[in-house]
This record gives sequence, structure tokens and C-alpha cells, in this order.
Amino acid sequence: MKKLISFLLRNVPRKYIQRISGISMKIIGIFYRGDNVYCPINGKGYRKFLPYGRVNPRDNALCPDTLSLERHRLIWLYLKEKTNFFNDKLKVLHVAPEQCFMDHFEKLHGADYITADIESPLAKVKMDIHDIPFPANTFDVVFCNHVMEHVEDDIKAMSELQRVLKPGGWGIMQIPFFEPIPNETFEDNSITDPKERERIFGQDDHVRLYGKDYPDRLRKAGFKVTEENYINELPAYRVEKYALPKGEIIYKVSK
Repeated sequence: MKKLISFLLRNVPRKYIQRISGISMKIIGIFYRGDNVYCPINGKGYRKFLPYGRVNPRDNALCPDTLSLERHRLIWLYLKEKTNFFNDKLKVLHVAPEQCFMDHFEKLHGADYITADIESPLAKVKMDIHDIPFPANTFDVVFCNHVMEHVEDDIKAMSELQRVLKPGGWGIMQIPFFEPIPNETFEDNSITDPKERERIFGQDDHVRLYGKDYPDRLRKAGFKVTEENYINELPAYRVEKYALPKGEIIYKVSK
């Protein structure tokens, strides 16, 4: 299963995976039901989660029914327990929307939940994040997770998200880190060979390797940044039961 998932992720374009993964994974999920781990998004239990990863697939990572990964389950719990996202009607911009969230967020916020992506067939709006087609101060909340490592100019993209966020609004903007984490973000536009990008940046479609200065890059774009160590507030049994990413910091931004 690890080799199959790795092959698909590395060789099939994301937009096609998004179209076919839902039904096929739900069928697989029937055979994984149990009570060792639970997905908080659908409340269902499994013997274990599926492996996931392009290069070195992680065990116990992907929920077959919701398609949530460790970070998605952590964000879901954080939104429910630490924010007003599930209680108030909000205008939300969700860039590169994760399938595990979309239907649930749509039910919560209706037409004010806007999904956007440059290529995803699931998004409502086709959009280049460097030039967001909405007026300033439009959204109460922005989500943009595991996107900035792909874009040409991350500071410009961050600045655009800051522009369309209302004063007092907030967002979550996660990126991947690869050990050992450098002190400063490394990027080199001359590196275009996919194998070299994978070796240096961690994945062949990444254009930078983020360092410990990531919060400073968000601040450079105009955000206030709070580094939420929410994972360490949770008891160990919940971390294990939901298969959450140990050590993951949630980067909550605000304007």
C-alpha cells in the first residue's frame, strides 16, 4: 500500500487524484474499520489509518473516508476548541481547499465559504494567489495550508491574503518542515530539475525549503503571528487516538 500511494502521488496530477480518490478510498475504508484510531471529522473508528507520503510514506496517516491527514485532524480540533469558526457565521477564503474540510465548512458558512485554487476542479474560484480577485478587507478568515512552498513569490502571496483579510480577521497558514530545519528559508530559482528539487526542497514540486524564520516571513507580509502550541495542550491519549502530528505548531495569523 505504501508503494502504491507513493507512486500515485508522485506520478498522477493532483487534479486527477482529487476526482477519483473520494469513492475509491471510501471503499477501502470499509476494510479498515475498527476502534484503534478515530477521525474527529467524521467520528468514525479504524483499525489504523492508511500510509501517506510522496517520498517516504508515513504509517497511520490518511483517513480513508474523510481523506484527512494528521495536520488536518489537528486543525479541525483546534478550530472547534480554540476559535469561533464553528459558532459564528463567517466569510471564509480557503485556498487550495482540502477535501476533508470542504463539505463541512460549506454547511457551516454557506455561500460565504469561498474555495479557490489555480487548478483544482473542486474549487469555486480559479485564482492565482499572487493576484487575488477580491477587494481588500473582504474575509473574516483565510486558510492557506501547504501552499507557500509551491508558489513563485511567497511574500507576495502572503501579502495578498493579508490584503483581503478584514481588520480583526484571522487565518491559519501551515507549511511543511523537513528535519533538520534550517535557521533561514532557502530558495533558488535556478533549481528546476525535479530530482534536485526533491533532494533539496523535500518534494519535486516545491520551490523553497522553509526554515525557522517562517513566522518572520509572515510578519514581513503584514500579519501578526501567533505560534500555537496546541498539540502540547492535548493529553497523550487524544494525540494517539486521533493520530495527530507531534510537535506541530499552528501558525495563526491576524490583521
